[in-house]
Amino acid sequence: MNAPTSRTAPSTRPRMRSWLFAPGDSERKMAKAADGPADIVLLDLEDSVAPDSKPAARALVHDFLATRDDRERLWVRVNPLAGGETLSDLEAVMPAGPGGVMLPKAEGRADVEALDAHLTKLEAIHGIAPGTTRVAALVTETPRAMFCTGDYEGAPRLVAMSWGAEDLSSALGARVQFGPDGRYMPTFELARSLCLLGAAAAGVAAIETIQADFRDLDGLRERARMVRGQGYRGMLAIHPAQVEAINDAFTPGEEEIAHARKVVAAFDANPGAGTVGLDGAMLDRPHLALARNLLADAGLDA
Repeated sequence: MNAPTSRTAPSTRPRMRSWLFAPGDSERKMAKAADGPADIVLLDLEDSVAPDSKPAARALVHDFLATRDDRERLWVRVNPLAGGETLSDLEAVMPAGPGGVMLPKAEGRADVEALDAHLTKLEAIHGIAPGTTRVAALVTETPRAMFCTGDYEGAPRLVAMSWGAEDLSSALGARVQFGPDGRYMPTFELARSLCLLGAAAAGVAAIETIQADFRDLDGLRERARMVRGQGYRGMLAIHPAQVEAINDAFTPGEEEIAHARKVVAAFDANPGAGTVGLDGAMLDRPHLALARNLLADAGLDA
């Protein structure tokens, strides 16, 4: 397998509204996902690939990556560290320089540090700028992981944390994830909250889990807007049809952008002030941080 041109450090923070999974054993599905509007495409070597098909999928993912010029947005979900296949995944795909790696079933900062050690060696071998392969972690997929969500501060390379209900449900023997009103049952709602709190503590983006019913786009938009209001910065997708709705829900509107700019301007006009008045309201420094984050999410300068 021939390696592509070496990838250097990215110059800007990536947009992380939509994260679309594509099975690593299907070149057609990977191409369809990569040619669409998803901010990040997750070429999957884990759940969507049968055990006997993983060696062939690794080669297919490498070859697919090697043909693309947009590898910064093409990430790979590897197999979990506990399964013993992570290094084989990385050795196969890193020569092609993916933009990042998603680590499933993470159980704390030590797992991200172990992944970082592998990535550091492979970046050096393949001429990739050190530290530029980003990492996202799925942090609630095992019962043990639930107790480690506040453990990720300072984890190397980590830019995002997401959560999952399916593997957790299986580990618990839970047959029901949702109540009669369509909302998650308390244990899974706790997982969502712990992911959000853990991501905030670590200073990384919180990414909402999938919606399995890809036909319900109205429900998807409602859910995406709800979690964005709580502090989530993006959402996982399992079907290309979900991407536009997710991107729309996580894109700040013109009124939000205008207000954020007014907040920043008000503080810029009063350097050193702890609070400022704006439109009849008193704003403090947390409002300024929110405004700057919103502008960053919109790809705008604060």
